[in-house]
Amino acid sequence: MNTEQTRTAFTDFFRERGHRITPGAPLPRPPGDPVLFTTSGMHPLTPYLEGRPHPLGDRLTGVQRCLRTTDLEEVGDATHLTVFEMLGSWSLGDYGMDRTLRLGHELLTGVYGVHPGLLHATVFGGDDQLGPDTESLDTWRDLGVPVELTREDNWWSNGPTGPCGPDSEIFVWTGVGPPRNTPQSDDRWVEVWNHVHMRYRRLDDNTLRPLPRHSIDTGMGLERLAMVLRGDCSVFESDLFEPWTRALPALWDLDGARLRIAADHLRSAVVVAGDGVTPSGTGRGYVLRRLLRRVLTLLRQDDRAGEGTDGRPRRTLADLPGGPIEHTLVHFGLPCPPRRADEVRDLLVDEERRFTGMLDRGRRVLSRRRFAGPLGEEEYHYLHDTHGLPRELVDLLRGVG
Repeated sequence: MNTEQTRTAFTDFFRERGHRITPGAPLPRPPGDPVLFTTSGMHPLTPYLEGRPHPLGDRLTGVQRCLRTTDLEEVGDATHLTVFEMLGSWSLGDYGMDRTLRLGHELLTGVYGVHPGLLHATVFGGDDQLGPDTESLDTWRDLGVPVELTREDNWWSNGPTGPCGPDSEIFVWTGVGPPRNTPQSDDRWVEVWNHVHMRYRRLDDNTLRPLPRHSIDTGMGLERLAMVLRGDCSVFESDLFEPWTRALPALWDLDGARLRIAADHLRSAVVVAGDGVTPSGTGRGYVLRRLLRRVLTLLRQDDRAGEGTDGRPRRTLADLPGGPIEHTLVHFGLPCPPRRADEVRDLLVDEERRFTGMLDRGRRVLSRRRFAGPLGEEEYHYLHDTHGLPRELVDLLRGVG
């Protein structure tokens, strides 16, 4: 399966089992939400998981585009992304953990073709307040799937207070040869799917109050699932990233982690801009600006052609072909307003001009005598707070690293 077929197979599976497809929400969260962007598939459904009736019923499925800046420093490895798609299924007071885990096992083995012997599960093993999740433990044992008990790693919460509950994670073996060890001790076990039993609300005094209706929230990253099913070494080998990983090395000397970072950040910037966000110095716009400036810093470091006599790069985002932008917008369902592909491209190029202007200003600042020698933390803080020059830009201009 390609990623589009993988995504469709997921929603078809649950639709055939009585789940209604709920449309994905935009990345930007509405006014009043405490966070800037949608971070998970359950995020738009939080009121319904807490008890409000959903207009589509009590069995739902869907695909949600998400953005997480918490994993930004991890981007460049095999599995982490800034913007990704979450495949989700939800039971709003209908069925429990036994049913959701059996559905998960059926989909992975019967539809996606994962050999049952390559599966491993983790289950909440209890803590000072609650005992182990025996329902999940018994289900996995009945299905013949090995289980590892944990504490914090199998307890889901959205913060220090609010809805929470035990979860069970499903892992697939990606190593060479027969499976060995357990997910907690061997990173060749890759987590693909988390099933949360939303049973409690944690109060300010850290006590747990049972929710009036127990619900199920599951989430599985599409890009990571596609990687596992195809036997790829990273999420960047899929058809979703092929336009980017083909176009970028033709312009800049990129490979390995640097190519993965550039592909992720540019693709993520296209999705955020396609969802109507404009670069700015605060809020959502700052997240977009930060993504672009991180990747522009990297591209300046890896400019194959080098800089011209005027200090300007010979390759810019204006040289980027339109194919990767168009491909990304179409995949995420964003080829129409709020922005078309040509408008997104113009936005990227305009932000690069602003970045170049900041570099020019940075060169003038760094030419001062006080910055001639090695820089300490005080100088870095001064350059950032007074002149808006982050450390990576200062190092780029000084030729450090």
